[in-house]
Amino acid sequence: MPLGSNLTTPPPILPASQAQALLARHWGITAPLTPLTSERDLNFRVESAPRHVLKLANPAEPLAVTDFQTQALLHLSNSGLAVPAVIPALDGGHMVKTEHGLLRLLTYLEGAPLHAAAHSDAQRAAMGRLNANLTRALAAFRHPGEAQDLQWDIRHAARLAPLLPNIPADLRGLCDATLDAFQTRALPILPDLPWQVVHNDLNPHNLLVSPKDPDQITGILDFGDMLRTARVCDMAVTASYQIDPARPGQSLTAFASAYHATLPLTPAELALLSLLTRTRMLTTLAIAHTRAARYPENAAYILRNTPSAAAGLRALTDLDWSL
Repeated sequence: MPLGSNLTTPPPILPASQAQALLARHWGITAPLTPLTSERDLNFRVESAPRHVLKLANPAEPLAVTDFQTQALLHLSNSGLAVPAVIPALDGGHMVKTEHGLLRLLTYLEGAPLHAAAHSDAQRAAMGRLNANLTRALAAFRHPGEAQDLQWDIRHAARLAPLLPNIPADLRGLCDATLDAFQTRALPILPDLPWQVVHNDLNPHNLLVSPKDPDQITGILDFGDMLRTARVCDMAVTASYQIDPARPGQSLTAFASAYHATLPLTPAELALLSLLTRTRMLTTLAIAHTRAARYPENAAYILRNTPSAAAGLRALTDLDWSL
């Protein structure tokens, strides 16, 4: 199965009362907990003042990968970017080993979720600048955990072929064509493009905006899909959520031009952007529909990004070369 254990192992289960006890023991904080949705981990919002997030890592996630995410946040702590801060435990460590798994405590970022906000080209440009600045801030960061093999990495799209039958029938033709184009045009040259550690999941559920000004991005969440890959793959991930199906060319250009003005890409990267954006939409559809069938109790959360992926894939297909 191409999904791998990190996408087929369900999130850990821990009663809030036990999580509260661990929080008090290791961080000295006593406060109510509110469960938060998550694809792989178990997360609680700590209703302290200020609020925090208590994270219990998925048991399938290697220690090196959890440390990779933690060290990346520490690396970014002086970047000026709005990312969660890692709160040391009472013993000074940034991760706590428990019988239930690895625990971490992060600051809770306040703001309105981007997916629920109004969208505009000004917001898309802000996303382009944010994505470019985050990528630039991570450019020098290296860690043994960066080599994690994650199916969400666009460069592995060819492995999605067995999952295509799980995609709704009316989209399979577009998905087949996208996968063929990826394997023919993108896959052979990806190794020659710039590579680095990237966030790899700037989707609207992982971003916060100002409640008073939705064009202002105020928070970056969830570094769980971070890895080292071709830089333009990360840009395509973000771009896939910036497409207005009614004006696909203009909306993609609003995002891409702001990114390129902040962090210039090579001609080869720019030439692949539209195709890789479609490939990310294909990845979202294939993985989400497969996982929703496996975990029907969490299907609503798993499928949250599929409507925009389907609409964007349809809209971008005819624009691939013109862009």
